[in-house]
Amino acid sequence: MRTATDAFRDARHFLISHRQDYETAYRDFRWPQLTTFNWALDWFDVYARNNDRTALWVVDENGDETKLSFRELSERSNRVANFLRAQGVRRGDRILLMLGNVVPLWELMLAAIKLGAVVIPATTLLARDDLDDRFDRGGVRHMVTGAADAVKFADIAGDYTRIVVGGEVPGWTGFEDSAAADATFVPDGPTAANDPILLYFTSGTTSKPKLVEHSHQSYPVGHLSTMYWLGLQEGDVHLNISSPGWAKHAWSCFFAPWNAGATIFIYNYTRFTAKAVLDTVARCGVTTLCAPPTVWRLFIQEDLASFPVRLREVIGAGEPLNPEVIEQVRKAWGLTLRDGYGQTETTAQIGNSPGQTLKPGSMGRPLPGYRVALLDLDGNEADEGEIALALDPRPTGLMLGYKDDPAKTDQVTAGGFYRTGDVAQRDADGYITYVGRTDDVFKASDYRISPFELESVLIEHPAVAEAAVVPSPDPLRLAVPKAVVVLVAGERPSAELAEDILRFVRVRLAPYKRIRRIEFAELPKTISGKIRRVELRKHENDMRAHDTRGPSEYWEEDFPELKVLA
Repeated sequence: MRTATDAFRDARHFLISHRQDYETAYRDFRWPQLTTFNWALDWFDVYARNNDRTALWVVDENGDETKLSFRELSERSNRVANFLRAQGVRRGDRILLMLGNVVPLWELMLAAIKLGAVVIPATTLLARDDLDDRFDRGGVRHMVTGAADAVKFADIAGDYTRIVVGGEVPGWTGFEDSAAADATFVPDGPTAANDPILLYFTSGTTSKPKLVEHSHQSYPVGHLSTMYWLGLQEGDVHLNISSPGWAKHAWSCFFAPWNAGATIFIYNYTRFTAKAVLDTVARCGVTTLCAPPTVWRLFIQEDLASFPVRLREVIGAGEPLNPEVIEQVRKAWGLTLRDGYGQTETTAQIGNSPGQTLKPGSMGRPLPGYRVALLDLDGNEADEGEIALALDPRPTGLMLGYKDDPAKTDQVTAGGFYRTGDVAQRDADGYITYVGRTDDVFKASDYRISPFELESVLIEHPAVAEAAVVPSPDPLRLAVPKAVVVLVAGERPSAELAEDILRFVRVRLAPYKRIRRIEFAELPKTISGKIRRVELRKHENDMRAHDTRGPSEYWEEDFPELKVLA
């Protein structure tokens, strides 16, 4: 009799065996059809049986290391599941999990899945208002956190199970007690494939965080597309630089690597230092590395070629990759830094998969299991438009919906498509290039401007580390592009540098795209590290309304020689 495990294993094997054959993988892949499925029981435990290969490898900057095999994690998560059940955790209960990259995080995730509980991942950076919102809208019944963060929950009233990791806190149950629980776990029944497994609060770059609900099918099975995009193989040592609490951590520090049978590698540090991370990648033999563009921009400030890495795949995720970063990595390591696209609401939808031709600036082609359309304002397919996923058939990696907001769910899934809110262009070969959020793309002198395109040119300047382009209100042109720039270490804001940057970009951009204003300042970011563009736009509108400038702000008209060149 064919089981859910068989169906999942076959789909996984198909993608791994066609990891460099995009045409066949995209044409012939089919999501496994599942009625019941519990990834921790039906895949992880089955794969872990008598399997002593390393599943989790945690390295701390002080030199401490922990390695756990698949077999050990299977047994330890059984004990944790029995421990949680003894604390009153039941199927469908919501557990707020706020931990750093410590071993209990993985044990608790596996245990909660085995129980059928719903995990609400939370970063340790959350403030009190953030926690109140999660308890209120998330319906939390149980909470787990580290000893240092337990104080954040002191004023949260209610009858909650409180479990603390790594220390003793009065009134809290110690996670370490789980070691004494039974090593054999018996589930209370089958898990429906569409039962909820995760409830994510989005990062809120433009609005109040939304509650994204995923099922036992949409994330564990859906991340077969992520596994394919990352290029993971059995036995890989995979490092994904991401903080717990955000969807990308589940993507690449949990489901995708273990779908492939790879080792999840973690490097813990107090403060990020590019050299220390690269030294560790080389020393420990990391084979696949995924990091956000912000980190890659820091990496390329080092002498990459001097690090004897054993990398096979390098990937960027979280925000679009700038072509300059890709080129620097290629020069140093001879590796193609591959981009991709997805959301908290989905798994990886679009990507430059291993072995395929990469077009500078493009985030690739639709990944196996996803049919991608670009929709114009009238809902018709076009060469440029909002990225949308066809819902017939519905892709497995798409969320169940926005929890407790059916109107929002209906809005984004109307007309037979799930609309992402992101705009992109598609070329004749099917490659898709990111343009921006629907809220970020703006008009200047009646031309549509993509902030990402301008930002990619800006960071080619040797003094620019990061940049964000926003519309600056202008009485003549409606708006003009303004760049908020973060400089590399050692550079200082000045009129001379501003003029040099403006001169640099103007010869690389069409006249209507020209950046006409520049401000040296820090970029506001969400706690997940994404740029708060809505905050930048509001600040700029306020500045123009009061006819003021920032302390290190310069305009094109400040430089007579630039006006002559206009």
